Amino acid sequence: MLHVLSILFLAIDGMAQMGAGIGAGLAAIGAGVGVGLIGSSAVEAIARQPEAAGDIRANMILTAALVEGVALFGVVVCVLVLFL
Repeated sequence: MLHVLSILFLAIDGMAQMGAGIGAGLAAIGAGVGVGLIGSSAVEAIARQPEAAGDIRANMILTAALVEGVALFGVVVCVLVLFL
């Protein structure tokens, strides 16, 4: 009985590690797609209004930083799942 429980706990631990890895990967992929869309829209906006390039670039950098911050929180939560 004890042997079965130890195998079960090892399987649950392995599943938690796999879930944390998948979660961190999805957070990184989502951030990459988001930053790509932000960059694409910013380039299109600068092409349409070159005189507003400075404002558009500043807003693009700020928004990209916020998206990366959310992704960083996702990765931190996944790392906490591994160790807690």
